[in-house]
Amino acid sequence: MQQATTVQMLGAGAFGFLIGWFVYYINRHRSAPVRFSDIAGLVGAVGGGAVLALFPAGTDLFGAYGIGLFLGFFGYLGVLAVLVAISGNFGVDYFIDGRRNRPGATESLPDGPDRGAMGDATEKGIRR
Repeated sequence: MQQATTVQMLGAGAFGFLIGWFVYYINRHRSAPVRFSDIAGLVGAVGGGAVLALFPAGTDLFGAYGIGLFLGFFGYLGVLAVLVAISGNFGVDYFIDGRRNRPGATESLPDGPDRGAMGDATEKGIRR
């Protein structure tokens, strides 16, 4: 078996990071309840045949992919936690049910049926 180069390891890790980031993002902004088929699809995307074809199990490349996946998934959570901590509009309740402060007199939420990542303000428990 051929040893993986540094560039291959970095590429596998970066690919894992992007997949992990995207998985957290998709699950964070979903509007429907989680179903078993969603979990099965997630496992298939993260560790399915295509990934194992790129990074065979038991190799350094698969290890780098797994580390990247971990860092991307929890990196998203870390960035979100920092942004919530420095924002005056959100508190720790945002992580529980999406609550945030009501926009000020000179601020507004986006118009239309899709009100941005937060969804409908009344459904997300915006504080008065």
